Amino acid sequence: MNPHPFQPQVHGIFDPTTCTVTYVVYESEGSPCAIIDPVLDYDPKSGRTSHPSASKVIDFVNAKRLKPAWILETHAHADHLTAAAYLKRQLGGRSAIGQHITAVQTVFKRIFNLEAGFKQDGSQFDHLFRDGEPIPLGTHQGQCIEVPGHTPACVAYQFGDAVFVGDTLFMPDLGTARCDFPGGDAKALFGSVRKILSLPAATRLFMCHDYPPVGRPVCFESTVAEQRAHNIHVKDGISEAQFVAMRTTRDASLEMPVLMLPAVQINIRAGEFPPSENNGIAYAKIPLDAL
Repeated sequence: MNPHPFQPQVHGIFDPTTCTVTYVVYESEGSPCAIIDPVLDYDPKSGRTSHPSASKVIDFVNAKRLKPAWILETHAHADHLTAAAYLKRQLGGRSAIGQHITAVQTVFKRIFNLEAGFKQDGSQFDHLFRDGEPIPLGTHQGQCIEVPGHTPACVAYQFGDAVFVGDTLFMPDLGTARCDFPGGDAKALFGSVRKILSLPAATRLFMCHDYPPVGRPVCFESTVAEQRAHNIHVKDGISEAQFVAMRTTRDASLEMPVLMLPAVQINIRAGEFPPSENNGIAYAKIPLDAL
């Protein structure tokens, strides 16, 4: 018996600048779709945003005559700005993220000393998903799976036999994501990974990023069986204590992502810019000696 009667179509769009994959998930041509983790192009030297990555999403949606129902974020990303607000204006759909985005908003409102009117209740998004909550998509429905660890607000999205894992897992030769951002927790990440890897062996897993080693092409689809057999950080037989020790040591050696400071400020606002100041310009803050 097939444990996943629904096998959605999945179209991945890889952004080589941030190594991020945006997904369009749908049943068939002309059906409702979900867009997951869209990228807003950003030049850190000039502070200018642009839309080539989002345009690829728009072109695909229009070519397949899809009807966007959701624009989903797996978490408030630190490595790219989200194009959720832009795509919502261009295509429609509801923006959504996991319910614990409120904890991330609270932390970063303090770090960036955001305006008094910035709300920490997640209301910048159209919907906040709870663990296990169904996600309507046409004649089918998916579900939200809370997977904290990389951040406290991380979620994965499951539609039939496909799970979009965010930064919880990378391809097996790369392992897992860091846990040293505010609210990160290596022990929690280990539990989240095992939660995903308890799904049926043939379940398709779609990564949010790929950083391919020299000689390997970009790849962002795996399976539960492949991860359990080969993931260098969390394959079967690696204990929680071993994982936490490895992750803690490794994280201490990593640099901050290039786009973290502007990205988080935009992403906790569901892709909207901070309010413009009296000269008509919006600004992202750079806290000095704070992180």
